Formats: sequence, structure tokens, C-alpha cells
Amino acid sequence: MIAIEAREDVVLQDGSTLRLRPTLLTDEAALIDFLRGLSADSLHLRFQGGVNVDDRLVARFLQSDSESLSLVGELADDEGAMRVIALATFVRLRDRSRAEVAFVIADDFQRRGIGSRLLERLAAHARVEGIERFVAQVLPENAAMLRVFGGTGFEVTRRFVEGVVEVEFALSSSPEVLDRIAQRDHSAVAASLTPFFQPHSVAVIGASARRGTIGGELFRNVIAADFDGAAYPVNPKGAPVGGVPGYRSVADIPVQVDLAVICVPGAQVFGAAETALRAGVRALCVISAGFAETSSEGLARQEQLLSLVRAHGARMIGPNCLGVASTTPRLNATFARRAFPPGRVAFSSQSGALGLALLEQADARGLGLSAFASIGNKADVSSNDLLEYWEDDPETDVVLLYLESFGNPRKFGQIAGRVSRSKPILAMRSGTSNAGARAAASHTAALAGSDAVVDALCRHAGVLRATTLQDLLDTAVLLTALPAPAGNRVAIVTNAGGLGILCADACEAQNLALPELTEETRAALAEVTPPEASLANPVDLLGSANALSYERALPLILADPNIDAVIALFVPPVVEDPRAVEELLARYAKASPKPLLSVVMSADGSSHGGFEYPESAARALGLAAQRAAWLRRPAGTTPEVEVDSARGRAIVAAAPEGWLEPAAARELLESYGIPLVRERHADTPDEAAAAALELGLPVVVKTALPGAHKTESGGVVLDVRSAAEVRDAAARIAGPVLVQQYLREGTELLAGLVQDPVFGPLVAFGPGGVLAELIGSANFALAPLTDVDAAELIGTGKAAKLVDGWRGAPSADRAALAELLHRLSRLAVELPEVSELDLNPVLAGPDGCVAVDSRIRIARVSGSSSPKTW
Repeated sequence: MIAIEAREDVVLQDGSTLRLRPTLLTDEAALIDFLRGLSADSLHLRFQGGVNVDDRLVARFLQSDSESLSLVGELADDEGAMRVIALATFVRLRDRSRAEVAFVIADDFQRRGIGSRLLERLAAHARVEGIERFVAQVLPENAAMLRVFGGTGFEVTRRFVEGVVEVEFALSSSPEVLDRIAQRDHSAVAASLTPFFQPHSVAVIGASARRGTIGGELFRNVIAADFDGAAYPVNPKGAPVGGVPGYRSVADIPVQVDLAVICVPGAQVFGAAETALRAGVRALCVISAGFAETSSEGLARQEQLLSLVRAHGARMIGPNCLGVASTTPRLNATFARRAFPPGRVAFSSQSGALGLALLEQADARGLGLSAFASIGNKADVSSNDLLEYWEDDPETDVVLLYLESFGNPRKFGQIAGRVSRSKPILAMRSGTSNAGARAAASHTAALAGSDAVVDALCRHAGVLRATTLQDLLDTAVLLTALPAPAGNRVAIVTNAGGLGILCADACEAQNLALPELTEETRAALAEVTPPEASLANPVDLLGSANALSYERALPLILADPNIDAVIALFVPPVVEDPRAVEELLARYAKASPKPLLSVVMSADGSSHGGFEYPESAARALGLAAQRAAWLRRPAGTTPEVEVDSARGRAIVAAAPEGWLEPAAARELLESYGIPLVRERHADTPDEAAAAALELGLPVVVKTALPGAHKTESGGVVLDVRSAAEVRDAAARIAGPVLVQQYLREGTELLAGLVQDPVFGPLVAFGPGGVLAELIGSANFALAPLTDVDAAELIGTGKAAKLVDGWRGAPSADRAALAELLHRLSRLAVELPEVSELDLNPVLAGPDGCVAVDSRIRIARVSGSSSPKTW
């Protein structure tokens, strides 16, 4: 049997889930029961005629060899026993690049998208085994199976042969195939979360009549919010809670329950969940703690709980969470102390405590929420799932995320990149200190700290990353209450020059430009401001300014074509009441087609409205301007580069784990077309001298030991000008050496890749040479790179100044550097065993670039342990 993960979970078009696994020898009886339970029509369509269902028939699905794979889909019945409801198989043909595929689904589970999911998973496993094409023999009347094949996105060919339709298609992961899978995931995941945010009935398991208990208070919150549905308290005595009749078990509730919220001690969660699931509940929110957040034993309990949920085709939020809330049905199934005001912002928090803090502050800022989900340990429902749901939610305009970890960051990037086109996503992530980064030997890996990688992911997906809770809320207020800025050009108007300077400095730190106002604007301002007023940007209306002063100046500044947004600052003098200015600014902000941010401060420094400080207004506006720039950014394409992938795979397959020998490293780089300096390997000083004469003096002599930091270890001698000096250098270095051309000209840069254990392949570009880690500031992008990604890596950060020619140096060849990065990107994607790769330095000049030193580390890749396939 082809080896795969023991289980895989798929989500179906009705929102239910299905667990898939490879067949076992012990499945004989279950498969016979499954096939005998099919209708005569289903048996006929699957086996193309009459068939005797017995042990001989099912034996073909139990064989254990490398030529076939059979998957079963199974769900728990009402008694908790597992029932096979689907069987899918491929068998390799004589042409080993092809395999025959077939599947059959229980009659009562057809038309739920199971066939498409089975085909997706079989294709994924077949590709790993080197199978390139699937073929299937389908009876012409089997319209359902023909629809499945036609709807996958694969380029299907059909021909009629001897009374059957022969279907054939290549298993390539084309954009069309990936897009169809993403569409199926999106609609299915959104359907699976509907019971959490649009339930008609809610049961709170563990809702005690005693005040102060989590379950009791949570149920009272449901009632207090005037839930637009039926709510049922469940407790051992069936006692009423808050005047609502109680039940001893979910099974006793006379209606179908959509959402069950579990608030019992951790040891009782499994039993409570099992009872609810057997009663038909398909959405569980587990408030209870005592799972993966506590110990390895807790993790085991959590995995057991998730297996139970999957066995019943359900979804789960939590465990160890605060709860869920949704404005449309007026649902507040949380134990927050206060209900949040309704609004247009959806918020997901991995931290319950921070979720509570944000709810408190959101209420104080008047920021209304459309939905709230505390995902806790996110054993099942994750931020990715919530983004899928909120993408089409008509009640949500902005999404806020608090993240402590990424389960599937590449999937996050794909989903967020799509959602960000229509709805801003604001994210804050904790745990980004590089202090916890793993020890890394290569420059690239050392520079790829957690924070840098998260930044790369957010830039790629258009996610606005806030660093503080205040910035998260400030930017959310801006995006919901004000129009989006068209660009990053800002005007500041103030009645306090010092405050204006502070704001200008903050704007510059956020990459916001303060352009000059047009001559027409300055002339118009001169007519309505005192002669002493400064009409530069910032515009200083002087300390005597009042509401009338702002009313005269603001329309002129807002109308300036050089300006995309305005920040208005006001510090009221002793004789001035700030409320008149606050009201004026609020009125103009509501009516202006450009964002107008206000900061009104009292003499004691406290804020009276709008944003608290000039810096906070600048940070919020900077994030909003980032979104405007990202929306204007072209999608880009991934250029084709000619490489010898087969040669590269063979080199990596033959290499042991650890640092590659220089010869193997060079051969691998050459197979991907990386430009390299000419060099020779020498085992003795005399061989080194001969190599130097062959290459032409002067040369560089460096150690050939794999993985060595040559400069730090004294393993490199530059500008060696005679054969005698070459011998001396080789003798001092000791051991085998490399003799290279000595290239005097060129800007020293760093290019490399690293396989992040969470985020996958990353490409790096930054300043190179001995200052690579001292200067730092390498930029990272997720592979595969588009042409836009490569241009941004080269054109931003400190490396961009070097590329453009620092202090009179000639500029570097951007096209050559971009091609180098695309070749590294291709290598990173195709060879995940290449865990770290340094090209440092890369010497870049006006006519090309060349890598003069390389280090490559090999590490075998282990598969994902998560059964979740979406």
C-alpha cells in the first residue's frame, strides 16, 4: 500500500466534514457491509454490471503493495459506531505514469461533494508517487461521475470505447485546478461555520443556576443579548437558569440544536461533546480548558476530542476559548462582562484575555463588531476558516485578527490575499521576538527571524500588521469611519508648531509624504489666516486659532490635489472650549471624500476626541496608506527560467544531511543556472599554485571545508598575486582549498533561501559581505516569487541603495539580480530538502552578477501531522 498519513479530513459542500484513511486488512467486513448496502443501480454503475459482493471482491481494495491506494470515508452513526460511506481507489497501470481511478459513495451521502474531494486526495497522493495521469472507465449513464471529473478543473478528455466512456486527464496542479479546489474550500468552510454565527438554537452545556459560574454567566449573556432564537441551559439536574427551563442532556431538548457551547470541567468535555454530537449538533464551542495548553497529556485529550468531532462530521471552536458572538442573531455566547456594540468589524482572537481587553476598548472607542470568535487552542476552526466565512459576510467590512501562531501560513497568505481585495484585514501577532529564534549557521537563516517572516507574509497577502492594541483599534476606526486614502500624501494642520513637528516626524516614520501645497492653496490660505501663520506643510494656524480658523482652512487643504489625507491637531488655549473644534472636525471628517484624522488634546495632554496622539494618528494612516499601495500593486507573474530540475533532485537525493561539499554545492547551483565565479579545487599547496596560474593571477584562496564561515574562521585570503603566495595561503588555511578568480569590482550583496518549518520556502536579499549580519535588514519574500516580488526585494531596504550605486559606485544590473532571485525561488520550491542556502557575497555590477561564495545545508523533510486538508 502506498504510504500516506493515517487520516485526512475534508470539508464537504454542505459544511459537514469527512474523515478519509487508507484501507486496512481488518476492513474486510466493513467494506462488504458498505458495498452490500449500495443500491443495485449504484453497484451497477461502479462495477459496470452485475457483481457478487464477497471477500474476493473486496480483497482488491485491501491489497498492500506499492501499486495501488484505496481510501475509505467514514462517519459515526447515531450509536457512535463508525460506518464506511465512500470508497475510492487508484491502481497503477502497465505504463507506470498512468493509473486507473474509481470511486463509489453510499446512496444517502451522494450529491454532497464527496466524489470531488476523493478525487482531489487521490490525485495528490498519486503525484507524489510519480503518477502523471488518471484514466477511468465510466458507463455513459453515470452522469454523476462524469460531472465530478468535469468539475475538478483538470483538462479532461473523453472517448467512447466499446460501450463505456474512457476519461483521461493529467494530474498537474494547474491554476485552474487550484482555483477550483479553493472555490470548493471557500463555499464548504463558510457553510460549516454558519451554525456558529447564524444559529437558530443554542444549548449551553454546564449552564449552572449558581451565579458566578462560567457556564451560568455565559448563558445569562445569551439571554441578556436578546438572542433571536431558542436558548437551552443544560446541567445535571435540569435546573432552570435565568428563568429558562433546563435540561439534563442535549438529547432531551425537543428541537434540533445548531450550536452547543460546552462549559464543563475538562475531564467531562469528551462525554458532553459525544452526547451533543450523537444528538445531531454540528457546531461545538468548547470553553473548557485543560487541553493542549497544559501538557502533552492535554494535547492527547485534545486530539481525541477532535477525532470525535470529525467522526461525526462536525466543526469545533476551541477548546480553551472565550466563546463566540454575532450581531445579526444578537448572539453573545461569551463570558465577557459586557456585550459589544453592533458594527461592521469582525474580530478573531487566539487569546481570550486579549479578546476581552479589545472588546472593552472597542466599546469605549465606539467601534462596533459584526462578529467575534475566540479560537483558543484552535484545534479545528482557525483564523483561515474565519476569513473564508467573513469574506462573504454582508455584515462585515473589516476583519481584525490577533494571532499567536500560524497553523497553515501559506494557506493564510492565499486566503487573506483574496479577502484583502475586498475587505481590509488588520492583524496583530505576539511572540515575534528574535530571541526565541532557532540557532542558525547560515547568514540567511540567522536573518530570517520570526518577525521578518511574518512581515513578508503580511506584505504578500495585503494584511495590515499592527504592533500594538492601540494601533489595531485606531486603524480599525479609520477604516470603518473614514474613506480610504488614495495615496500616502498627507497635510498636517495645527495650532501648535511643536505638535505639528512631532506629527511630521511620525508621518515620515510611517513612509507618509508631506508634499508642498499648491500655490493656489497657499494663496487661498493666506486670505483666511493671520499674516504670521505658516503655510508650509505642516500648516500652523497659530495658538490663537479656534473653530472658525479650522473651518476656513480645512476645505482649502482638503481640496488640494497634492494631498490624499489630512491630520488636524488642536491644543485648546485656556480660554477655548475644545468641544466646538471637536464637533467641527467630526462634521468635516464625515463629509470629506478624503480621510480627515483629528487629534484634540487638552492642556494636561489628555485626548478629547478622534485619535489620542499625533503619533497614533500617523501610524493608523500609515497602515491605511499601505493598503492603498497594495491594492494598486499588480499581481505579477512567475517567470519561467530554464533549469535542470532532474539533475538538482539527483544531487540532493544522493547527499547526506548537513552541509554540502563545495563540489556538490557548485554542481547543484549550476543545475539551476546560478552564475558562479570560476574556481578550482586543490588538495595541496602545489595544486593550488597550479590552479591559480590556470585561472590567472590575482586569485582568492579559501577553505573547501563544507559550511565554514570563511572570514570569521580565517579561511580566506584575498588578492593573492603570485604562485608562492598561493602556496603560503593554502598552507596556512590547511586542508583542501578553493582557488577562485579575484574580482575587484562589484557591489557586495546577499541572496539566499531558507525553508522555514512553519512558513515554507523563503527567498532573501540584502546587503552582503562581512557586514551582512551586522547591517542586517535583509528582505524576505515567500517563494515562488513573482516578477513584482523580485522587484520589491531588490528595490526596497538598504540593499536598494547599494543596487542603485552607493556614494558614486556604479549601479547594479537589476535584471540579472531578478533572474538570480527567480532561480533561487525555483530551487527553493522544487527542493525542500535544501534547508539553508547562502550566496554571500554576490558581486553585482552594471553588466551582471556572480556569486563568489556559497553554503548549502541539506535536511530531510517530514510531512505535516495535521489531518486538515483545507
